[in-house]
Parts: sequence; C-alpha cells; structure tokens
Amino acid sequence: MSGVSHTQEEPWLRQDKELASASRYAQDRVSYEGQFAGKKVLITGGLGFIGSNLAMRLVELGADVLLVDSLIPDYGGNLFNVEPIKDRVRVNIADVRDANGMNYLVRGQDYLFNLAGQIGHIDSMCDPYTDLDINCRAQLSILEACRHNNPSIKVVFAGTRQVYGAPQYLPVDEKHILRPVDVNGINKMAGEWYHILYNNVYGIRALSLRLTNTYGPRLLMKHGRQGFVAWFIRQAMDNQEIQIFGDGHQLRDMNYVDDVVEAMLLAAVYEGANGRIMNLGNDPPVSHLEFVQTLLEVCQEHGMGHGGYRLTPFPPDKKRIDIGDYYADYGKIRRILGWSPRIGLREGLQRTVAYYAQHRDQYWERA
Repeated sequence: MSGVSHTQEEPWLRQDKELASASRYAQDRVSYEGQFAGKKVLITGGLGFIGSNLAMRLVELGADVLLVDSLIPDYGGNLFNVEPIKDRVRVNIADVRDANGMNYLVRGQDYLFNLAGQIGHIDSMCDPYTDLDINCRAQLSILEACRHNNPSIKVVFAGTRQVYGAPQYLPVDEKHILRPVDVNGINKMAGEWYHILYNNVYGIRALSLRLTNTYGPRLLMKHGRQGFVAWFIRQAMDNQEIQIFGDGHQLRDMNYVDDVVEAMLLAAVYEGANGRIMNLGNDPPVSHLEFVQTLLEVCQEHGMGHGGYRLTPFPPDKKRIDIGDYYADYGKIRRILGWSPRIGLREGLQRTVAYYAQHRDQYWERA
C-alpha cells in the first residue's frame, strides 16, 4: 500500500497518551502573552504573506524580529508587506538554500518560524528540481544550521494539508494516510518529517502545523499559481468574470491569516507541542461557489465585483492534481493548544478586500 499509514506515522510523533491528561487543560494554560518580549525571532519567508503578518504581531508583542527572504520573483516576498513596521524589524535578503548563510543567521535566535518554501502545485510539476531544492534540501540545511549553531532554538514549521492528497474520509485527521498528488506535496511531506526527525533524534525542539487554505491581507496577487483564493479575489476586485472549475461544490476549510498567526504563536511557546504534527482547519467548510458568492457580495459593498462568475471544466493540468473535497479535523490542536479559528469567512473577506482596495497598486497592476 502506498503512502504513510497511521501505524507508520506513530513512531515519529510523541504519543497522544502522554499528553492526553495535560492537554485537557491546555486551553486554560497556554498563553503567549509576555513570552516574546525581548526574544529574538527569525522568520524565514518573512516578507511573504504569512511571514509578514506574523512579523507584525510579534513586533506588537515586543520581539526582536529578523526577516529572511530571497525575494524570488513570483514567490510572494514583497517589501511593502512590512511597510508599517519597516523601522522595527531587520531584513536580510538571503536564500534558505545558502547553508553558510543559514549557519550565521540562526545564531542567537530564540525562535525560528520556518515559513520559506515553494508552494505552487503547478510550479512544482513544471519545475520539480527547484521545488526539491527549496522544500527538501534547504530544510535540511536549516535544521543542520540549528543543530550545529543553535541547538536550543524552537522551530515552528509551516506544513500543508497537501500531504494528504485526495481524502479517503472526511474530516481529515492526522492519522489519515499520506498520499500527495503532486511533487510539492511529496517534498513538503519530507521537509515536515525532517523537522520531526531532528526533534526526536537531536533534540531540536520542532513541530509542524499543517495549514489549509489561508487568506487575508498581503497575499501574493501577481498570478494564480498559488491557489484559487488570491486569484478569485483579484478577479472580483477587477470586475472580471471568475471561472470556477468543476461544479463549484468542492469543499474547503478556510483560515484567516490572523488565526493562523495565533496558532503559530501558541505552538511556539508550548513545550508540549514539540515533536507534534497538527492540522489547522475551520468549520463549517465552504464550497468554492459559496466562497465566490460571499466574495462578490463583499466586493460589491466597495463598488466592485460586478464581473460575476461561471462554471467551467477543469483544465487537464489542474484536473490531474485536484483533490476533490477537503476539510480537516483540527481537534488535536484544539486539545493541545486550545486553538480554534475566530474569524468567519465574511469578516475575513471584508478585511482582505478593504486592505487591497487601499493598497492594490502594491500588489498587481490594474486591469
């Protein structure tokens, strides 16, 4: 049988039984307030979507933040993302594939939020070697840098639900077989398990959060190769007709970026999360059709979104790697960290559209 089964996964994770009694009280106990003040925090991919939103929250919490980003065109890094805090963070333009650079950059850091990666599914199929270099080789370089230069650092890795592939059952929990449908999913799976391995073998405190469809301000909007969310938002705001592949009923769970940041901060400070893999998710899941309809209603409140939508057959390259319905069981992170998403779809889209209405010229050229 292909993939990684529940019985194969168990040895790599801390046993659920060890945390069962303690995690019942995690919601009352886990708090990051005051724990980042004066701490040195490194964010790889720090000028990207999630990294920049995380940086803004960490600055509010009094952290000394260093952002590392390669600013590779089309990958999402954007200096404007940190415009409000540009004088309160340090920025190092570097590539995580540079082992010598990472050896230097991890020194003295208390926390590492490892968000750097190639996340385009189509891109990974067109250029698998670059995806391999960034999502596998570079992850080993980062972990080796930590092992040899800062073994006491705490590492939070941005994993992905893409490792599951097409779900065999819903909602998908962490025991679900791992069977990615594209090169990106395979490489992200390897990168994630390197982190768990280094936690278990070398004592590098590390964990992975498997992110689902994250949206919000500072998303890459130049192209549609990193998922449907940003592209639909751009089309709606440009009054273009949105094309929904298939019948529009495919389900997804959506997380607003502030909720994702919250999960990362909780995971960073809680030692009981070390060595763990945890899903993020939301309920109820929404269909592509519901997402687009809500998006258009929000855009129309701003005088946009008049292009409407239409259903269209899947292009062959996308159909081959489509996973159908997906939504996660996020009960584990709720038990361990007390985390649950707080921002609903309409509110999240309202915040997102308002941001781009004000700063659209920094993210894409007007149609």
